[in-house]
Amino acid sequence: MAEIRNYTLNFGPQHPAAHGVLRLILELDGEVVQRADPHIGLLHRGTEKLAEQRTYNQSIGYMDRLDYVSMMCNEHAYCMTIEKLLGVEVPERAQYIRVMFDEVTRILNHLMWLGTHALDVGAMTMFLYCFREREDLMDAYEAVSGARMHASYYRPGGVYRDLPDSMPQYEESQWHTRAQVEENNKNRQGSLLDFLHDFTERFDTYVDEYEQLLTNNRIWKQRLVDIGVVDAERAKQLGFTGPMLRGSGIAWDLRKSQPYEVYDKLEFDIPIGTNGDCYDRYLVRVEEMRQSNRLIKQCISWLRDNPGPVMSDDPKVAAPHREEMKEDMESLIHHFKLFTEGYPVPEGQAYCAVEHPKGEFGTYIISDGANKPFRLKIRAPGFAHISAMDEMVAGHMIADVVTVIGTMDIVFGEIDR
Repeated sequence: MAEIRNYTLNFGPQHPAAHGVLRLILELDGEVVQRADPHIGLLHRGTEKLAEQRTYNQSIGYMDRLDYVSMMCNEHAYCMTIEKLLGVEVPERAQYIRVMFDEVTRILNHLMWLGTHALDVGAMTMFLYCFREREDLMDAYEAVSGARMHASYYRPGGVYRDLPDSMPQYEESQWHTRAQVEENNKNRQGSLLDFLHDFTERFDTYVDEYEQLLTNNRIWKQRLVDIGVVDAERAKQLGFTGPMLRGSGIAWDLRKSQPYEVYDKLEFDIPIGTNGDCYDRYLVRVEEMRQSNRLIKQCISWLRDNPGPVMSDDPKVAAPHREEMKEDMESLIHHFKLFTEGYPVPEGQAYCAVEHPKGEFGTYIISDGANKPFRLKIRAPGFAHISAMDEMVAGHMIADVVTVIGTMDIVFGEIDR
């Protein structure tokens, strides 16, 4: 008899399902995975160290690049931590805008997750469907900040500016006829709120389409049901948060348990799973998209009826208005000092977390009274999830490793920070 022994396989980083920079070392017994050893560090950018060399506001852009699918949620946690240290009050309108964009970001994230997860497992069409809806929400990002992804829209004390009254329009070109342009611009005739309202009215039917394709699809269920099972107790021990924890049946959501901004004034439900497998986590995230849509509708109706400031009037953190800056010497000096030197933050330490689309995303800042953080520590949800990779794939086939990577909704920017 030939000696049969386990052999070791490199999975990634160049594998399409490894999402760019994940290297997994798999120990295999034939097709069955005995253990999986994730090697991270191929993307490492030193964000926490870089933040020590920059003023507080200059690091907002770094937050976007951590989880580059959930940009504004990262900014939110960072800005809330600075506000806690400064004792700055955020105007109510700015809080509603933040919550609305957090939920827009949650839908953006889950659409990306659903499209790529289905593509990894073998369903091509979902990817095209999800990216069709992402375009509309990316346009909302662009309308409010000028950037489709790395928005840098939140600021300590509020948001960069109020919501725009008009949307960018498509223009006629050699690729787009007048009739196509008119059709594409049909829902862009009003303000950003009108555009988002139109999206929310359509979105539930799109989610129905996704479910029609996948939820009862027998191939999808064969690939996801009873794969990567984590029970409730073990999920807590492993430090799971977000849909990974709720998929195991624990109704833990920071928006309910530790409400921030105006979440306590809004109505929404927390979907939870029962089996803690990949299929339950899929169902939880799909229902979260519906709940986010419901939250966005509530924010839109409040924002339409309640004009007001979107930035704190504390001159320590808020830049003077552009008109003042161009007419008044004091305002010009203040503007220059604020954007070159920043502002000193009182000595102390603070931690703030948000219910990020992937779980609990928090930032812990230690201030020594200077205009730069003495230390910044980021609590990234994906880091805890990937550490459970070995436990979740042991005993499954190689093909199931791809499913488990997909169900974790991993983005390496926050893991290899």
